[in-house]
Amino acid sequence: MASSGVNVLRYSALAVGGGYGFYHQRSLNAQNHKAKVDREFAQQESLITQAKAEFKKKNTPQDNVTKGVISDPSDPKFDLEGYLTALMGEKAN
Repeated sequence: MASSGVNVLRYSALAVGGGYGFYHQRSLNAQNHKAKVDREFAQQESLITQAKAEFKKKNTPQDNVTKGVISDPSDPKFDLEGYLTALMGEKAN
């Protein structure tokens, strides 16, 4: 039969272990929550960056168009005669 001092020591160790387990579980949950919030923030940040790039691409004037004439030779709608006429018109002004 164990003495009362040993029983107090056993139950004290059990209580301390339970308290430490509770504390450790809370810290793990806090780390997981922080990681989740960081991932969501990074996702939102990348979506905002992507939206800004799309908005900029959509709203910037195209440099390859000169007064409605396509100046990109790789474009299938490229008209060399129209482009040269527009280029000569710019030089004349």
